[in-house]
Amino acid sequence: MDSLHLLLDGFATALTPTHLLWAAIGVLLGTAIGVLPGIGPAMAVALLLPVTYALEPTGAFIMFAGIYFGGMFGGSTTSILLNTPGESAAVVAAMEGNPMARKGRGAQALASAAIGHFIGALVGLTLLVLLAPTVAELAVDIGAPDYLAIMVLAFIAVTSVLGKSRIRGFAALLIGLTIGLIGLDQVTGQQRLTFGSLHLADGIDVVIVAVGLFAIGESLWVAAHLRRSSAEAIPVGRPWLGGPDLRRTWKPWLRGPLIGFPFGAIPAGGAEIPTFLSYVTERKLSKNKQDFGKGAIEGVAGPEAAASASAAGTMVSMLTLGLPTTAVTAVMLSAFQQYGIPPGPLLFEKEADLVWTLIASMFIGSVMLLVLNLPLAPVWVRLLRIPRPYLYAGILFFASVGAFAVGGEPLDILLLFLIGLIGFAMRRYGLPVLPTIIAVILGPTAELQMRRALQLSDGDVSGLVNTPFSITVYCIVALILAWPLIMRLLPKRRTEASEEEKVDA
Repeated sequence: MDSLHLLLDGFATALTPTHLLWAAIGVLLGTAIGVLPGIGPAMAVALLLPVTYALEPTGAFIMFAGIYFGGMFGGSTTSILLNTPGESAAVVAAMEGNPMARKGRGAQALASAAIGHFIGALVGLTLLVLLAPTVAELAVDIGAPDYLAIMVLAFIAVTSVLGKSRIRGFAALLIGLTIGLIGLDQVTGQQRLTFGSLHLADGIDVVIVAVGLFAIGESLWVAAHLRRSSAEAIPVGRPWLGGPDLRRTWKPWLRGPLIGFPFGAIPAGGAEIPTFLSYVTERKLSKNKQDFGKGAIEGVAGPEAAASASAAGTMVSMLTLGLPTTAVTAVMLSAFQQYGIPPGPLLFEKEADLVWTLIASMFIGSVMLLVLNLPLAPVWVRLLRIPRPYLYAGILFFASVGAFAVGGEPLDILLLFLIGLIGFAMRRYGLPVLPTIIAVILGPTAELQMRRALQLSDGDVSGLVNTPFSITVYCIVALILAWPLIMRLLPKRRTEASEEEKVDA
């Protein structure tokens, strides 16, 4: 009941005209940027983070939440219409949504995605309200070895599920950890990787790293692969769902959040995995299996609901443990740090008003998302016709202004483009960006927790695994690392067994 009262207080704050305005701006910006090919909510939050320094924290985080959910929906819009996902979680929407659009059913696909996002957010946020305070209470008793184990799990899980290979995932993680080392040692005060520069003694601001990797890296990548094309956007029409469509979508709308929320709440790399699992589930359970691959509306409804619920689930670990599981929550975590608010178990006690207002604003933003985007679908199609050279030139300009606003030093702009070149090289060689940004944020904290655990054990390495919780987490880490080897051995055993049966026969 305490959570309910706190949530109602959060609604009272979030429903003020000023906060409603920030929520609406966030939803509109997130959807607009998510619609544009190659630009997701992570880049949107990274670009807008320096701009919001003048805002009070509550208004800034309300807008960020709107950008997050709006960007998730916007990515599915461009997936359905142009087969070009604007966000990685929207990849699955293109598998069935784009064939629907080519058949002239783009309106139904967009409506199914919008309602799926609304239901997924509603279910996911309800679970967030019920579970987050409990997780926060349990997390208060977590010590340094346990925190280190959780962060190692986050590193391993993210690098294992993203990218084309684990080696590339770990290489991206190493790049982030190296960037995180730049500056003064937190314990001894010694300079590390500063090359004698006093400006680097404070380290590289997370905002510069995020904007460089996402905005600059993506812009350089698009510029290197820019091709002139005059493809016309697919007309959307008026979105609506008939009786047969509703009968095929209401069950996927309810099943999707149950798959998406748990994956969002644990360090498993965001919404990519649950959206694919939801798609596979709907394909197995559907009575219209012949439609899959040709435009099955279930293949849009379920994964989109799972993606939205996963977005709500990521807030659990970010708010209660200070662990980001997606690029957007990683950038939002840096925003908490910029405002001097340390996310973690005590956040619900020290900043209760901010947290519950943020959660309430997510409910409000979900309603806004549904109300605004159903009639605005034709508008988003027109945004897709902006010439890419003008689009990315604007991104480079605003990224440079934002980087300069962080510290007011020309060196920050140079660092921005150096990190942008690193981001470009990572895309060129298939290295995922998410492990890098998470390593930059969590790396220094993981190092600090490791040193604390070793100090408590007088330098004994066993002090890192001296609690049941840490041992359990490291067992999960070992299972994740050994899983590919286990999967390779299983087919061999099956084939050997089948060959023995043939010989016996």
